[in-house]
Amino acid sequence: MGVPVSFVRLSSVKAGVVGAGLLAASFFFSTAAIAETQVYLLRGWFGVFSTGLDAVAEELHSKGIKAEAIGHLAAKGTVAKIESDRAAGKTGPLVLIGHSQGANNVIEMARDLEKKKIPVDLLVTLAPYMQDPIPGNVVRAVNYYQAGGWGAPLSGDANFRGKINNIDMAGDATVSHINIDKSAKVQASIVRDIQSLSQVKQAAPARQ
Repeated sequence: MGVPVSFVRLSSVKAGVVGAGLLAASFFFSTAAIAETQVYLLRGWFGVFSTGLDAVAEELHSKGIKAEAIGHLAAKGTVAKIESDRAAGKTGPLVLIGHSQGANNVIEMARDLEKKKIPVDLLVTLAPYMQDPIPGNVVRAVNYYQAGGWGAPLSGDANFRGKINNIDMAGDATVSHINIDKSAKVQASIVRDIQSLSQVKQAAPARQ
């Protein structure tokens, strides 16, 4: 006995729906992977005094955000990796965070990326010292420093059109140059900023 035509048509429709669903799911996950936020956290000299950045990276991981804490000597190699990722089509938000010497290095990284026309969505510096101005490819910069102590306010290049938040921690007696990265208040603020950035970037396509 032959298979009813209606059954064949129904099966074809179901197969088409399932296939379309799998295709949509595949597109969603591949797009999410391309647009995911990437965070690089650079420790200071020898990486000994910047363990608070590892804690921030772990907190971001727990919230589903990719983050990697690295030594400041890896700055050049990380710039090359970012360039390679962008060339491969990864367009998600980019965040650079650094403590002490690592803070100076993330500014240098942003300048190197500016030459490749790669934007830095958020740059965070903790107690930078004699730092360079912020290049024009940085959308927002947040600087935690201690007036009269270690670090100084950030300033932007002549072509800088982004936003700079200089946060003076001098009023907090518990914070010093070697432990500013471990401040629960600073860590929580950094995580909130990155979460907000990720949410805004992910919602942006829906508004187009």
